[in-house]
Amino acid sequence: MNLIEELKARGLVEALTDPEVEKSLEKLSTVYCGFDPSAKSLQAGNLVSIMVLRRFQLAGHKVIALVGGATGLIGDPSGKSAERNMLTVAQVEENKRGIRENLSRILDFEGPNAAVLVDNYDWYRNTSAIEFLRDIAVNFRVPQMLAKESVKKRLEASDGALTFTEFSYQILQGNDFLHLYDNFGCTVEVGGADQWGNITAGTDLVHRMRGKSVYGLTFPLLLDSSGRKFGKSEGNALYLDSSMTSVFDWYQYFLRTPDADVIRYLKVFSMKSLEEIKALEEEMKAKPESRIPQRALAEEITLLVHGEEALRKAQEATEALYAKKTAADVAKAENVPSASAVLSECVGKPVFAVASQAGMFKSNGEARRMAQQGGLSINDEKAGPDRIFAESDVRDSVVVLRSGKKNYFVLKF
Repeated sequence: MNLIEELKARGLVEALTDPEVEKSLEKLSTVYCGFDPSAKSLQAGNLVSIMVLRRFQLAGHKVIALVGGATGLIGDPSGKSAERNMLTVAQVEENKRGIRENLSRILDFEGPNAAVLVDNYDWYRNTSAIEFLRDIAVNFRVPQMLAKESVKKRLEASDGALTFTEFSYQILQGNDFLHLYDNFGCTVEVGGADQWGNITAGTDLVHRMRGKSVYGLTFPLLLDSSGRKFGKSEGNALYLDSSMTSVFDWYQYFLRTPDADVIRYLKVFSMKSLEEIKALEEEMKAKPESRIPQRALAEEITLLVHGEEALRKAQEATEALYAKKTAADVAKAENVPSASAVLSECVGKPVFAVASQAGMFKSNGEARRMAQQGGLSINDEKAGPDRIFAESDVRDSVVVLRSGKKNYFVLKF
């Protein structure tokens, strides 16, 4: 089974710009994927792209991770229903640093087949608008640009508000492919299905200006069995940076993967062979209550992103919370979301208000609603909207709060 066949078997191929890419990849090639610096950390949804690059790298191909320092200042309209807020240069610079750190944990930037990290701001910073329009933009035809799905969707939206800045994004990304072809011999770009229009802009540009064939591969948007976008926890994005999403929450997200999704996720994110994943699937069918595939997924992806020590602490925290250990045991467990609290500032207040002021919820209203719906607990006892925090709730200097079935939060006194 060659690499493309394996990617297809893992559900990682939505479309190829040319079936010849399979033949092209029989020899070692250079492959790139772009990452948008719209936040100071990549999200779990970006893991699909990173793992595809990782598979190419492990197969011996040269991989390039492009951080869009220039394009990030504009914003990609692909998959967006409205114009994004513009980032400042300082914000983009800060975000780039975080993304470099994210990628360095998963891709090998130091070995004999080291990955390369580039920033497209490096080749745009000294390019004038006149040069860009004369040398690059002249190769694009407006009817073709308008036909791109990402553009059509925005134009068909109720307000039809697509700025020229966003419209020109595909020219910039197309030129990125040309630059990487010229300077690194890059012949393949990979990206999510929403990047098809931008990728084909690049393959067309290289063919038009250099007379050479280069290729694109897209992978499907990863959805869970309910049709929700992968990588959201309680409606919030799941970040690779542990200062933005705790390792405990990261581990728990994958540990809670429904049976309907776990085998699919293993194929995408795990480096286990398809045969090993099949064996886990058979084990799940025989003993669904064991949740062995979920543990395998959570362990592997946490180890990859956060390292062995962080994985161990997340496992210890999970054991402390779900094995009904004492509050002191819970307090000792690291990576469980927590906050320091002052007893005098908590006693006499509703439990939901204490939880809100500690940062467990985004707002007091959200905390109150959770209590009204019966989803808030204190030390494993339901805490309705009228439940008042008492000094006796503090055990071994801690209080364990829970939102829903599995979202724990520790108050330390």
